[in-house]
Amino acid sequence: MAVVRLDRLSKRYGTLTVVDQVDLTVADGEFMVLLGPSGCGKSTTLRMIAGLETISSGNLSIDGRVVNDVPAKDRDIAMVFQSYALYPHMSVAENLAFGLRRRRIDRAEIDRRVADAARILGLEALLERKPAALSGGQRQRVALGRAMVREPMVFLFDEPLSNLDASLRVNTRNELIKQHRRLGSTMIYVTHDQVEAMTMGTRVCVMNNGRVAQIGAPLEVYWQPADTFVARFLGSPPMNLFTQPLMSDDGAYHIDSPTIRTPLVRWAPAALAPMAGRPVILGVRAEDLHLDAALCGDPVHGRLRGRAFAVEPLGAETLLAIETEGGIDCTARLPRDIRVAPGEMVDLCFAARAAYLFDAETGRAIPSFAP
Repeated sequence: MAVVRLDRLSKRYGTLTVVDQVDLTVADGEFMVLLGPSGCGKSTTLRMIAGLETISSGNLSIDGRVVNDVPAKDRDIAMVFQSYALYPHMSVAENLAFGLRRRRIDRAEIDRRVADAARILGLEALLERKPAALSGGQRQRVALGRAMVREPMVFLFDEPLSNLDASLRVNTRNELIKQHRRLGSTMIYVTHDQVEAMTMGTRVCVMNNGRVAQIGAPLEVYWQPADTFVARFLGSPPMNLFTQPLMSDDGAYHIDSPTIRTPLVRWAPAALAPMAGRPVILGVRAEDLHLDAALCGDPVHGRLRGRAFAVEPLGAETLLAIETEGGIDCTARLPRDIRVAPGEMVDLCFAARAAYLFDAETGRAIPSFAP
């Protein structure tokens, strides 16, 4: 079983800590995505797994074997980089076979592995071509095939789609999903693109400032963010956040200000009582906001009011950006047929059950009793 375990794994450069005590277990056959902004430590974590970076502290094990001091060539892993790194003077077949020849694998076995990879990846008609005669997606498939012929226990991907245009990125992303299902191999994939993380990963590990912010299935992380960083990072547009005082009225808790008002129906009163009168952070996702005046007076809906300053028709939908009366920018994802002019005052409403609450001091989510 190709189980990868990171036990308090850290990387330091002098006094600078770039990966800080990461705990993570990647199950056999899992597609784990390391997601986060540039500089969060995700690529450094992947390079430690690959053996391209030394480990400052903690343990890394692959298939139950601690490999902290094992050279990269002996870890039985294969890595696909952002750049294809193909040999331009070699054909596709020669690129696929090159690593195996260096390991002095039997010629018949090399031919078998190359033929299998070419068939699986749809490269059979391209084996005699040089990289210059291939499209970006075809080159990426060759890079994946070069990893596949190794028949490793673990595949590592370091932002392999970043150099592709939008349509090719979608096609290649789907190809990787398909190949993971076919191979059933353990894969660890680094990206800053939340769409890649949501569509490809079995689970997602969100990283921030060298630490793990949250680990979970893509939709679990999206719908139940652990803190404000995860809430805003996973979502496009990001979640709208409003710092407001928590108010109570006869044991019922709510937010009520010129900026935004809403009952807090997802939280037990006893859980909110210690924070009464203190600032909390209310979160509302863009897709949960509606331009429906009738609902704004409904007691189980929240309301916010503001002046539109940007209307972005995207074809299938329209993004409406407003500045609230409290001076806070807010974005709503609305149907494509809405008609709002910049400068117009609008009321947006949302179901109270769609709201999120976070601690204003720590940024951590305040658990609710209802989904």
